[in-house]
Amino acid sequence: MVASTIPVPIEFSLPEGWRSVPPDEVGAPEAAFVALRPPASQGFTTNITISGEVRGEDIPLTAVADEVLDRLRTGAREVKVGRRSEVGSPANPGLTQAVRMRLDINGRPTDLVQLQVFLGMRDTRDPRRRAVLHIVLTALPDRFDAVVGEFQKFLSTIRPEGVR
Repeated sequence: MVASTIPVPIEFSLPEGWRSVPPDEVGAPEAAFVALRPPASQGFTTNITISGEVRGEDIPLTAVADEVLDRLRTGAREVKVGRRSEVGSPANPGLTQAVRMRLDINGRPTDLVQLQVFLGMRDTRDPRRRAVLHIVLTALPDRFDAVVGEFQKFLSTIRPEGVR
C-alpha cells in the first residue's frame, strides 16, 4: 500500500486481519491512512493511523510528541504518558511513547492505550525536506497485547515510496 498524502510518500504492508478504510469514514480526516483490526469491542475498533508533517531540522521529535500529547489532552478526560524512547540515528531519528487515556466514546468513559511512533524521514525526491510521520496504534487495554506484535511487524515494512 502507498500513503501519498503525507509530506513524504511511503509504502507499507498491512498484517493479515487488518483492513484499510477511508479516514473520513471513521472520523479521522487529519489522517493520511487508517487501518482497522476487527472485531469491535465496547463500541471501539483497534486501529492504526498514519499522518505526517514537514518540520524543521531544529525541531526535536520530543517536541513533536509533546504537541501531540497537548492535543490529546484537549479532548480526553485523562492522559498518562508511559515509557518514551528515542530510537534510530541522527540521520533517521525515531521516538516511541506509550500513552493511556480516557475518552468518552458513545457517551461513556472508555480507557484506551496508544503506542505512538514518530519517524523523521527525508524526502527521497528532495533531501532538503524532512517529514515527521506519526504512526499510532490505538486499542482497548485488553486488546493491546494481542495486536502490538502486529503493529511492530507493520512498522518494519514502512519505507519511502520506491525504495526497496
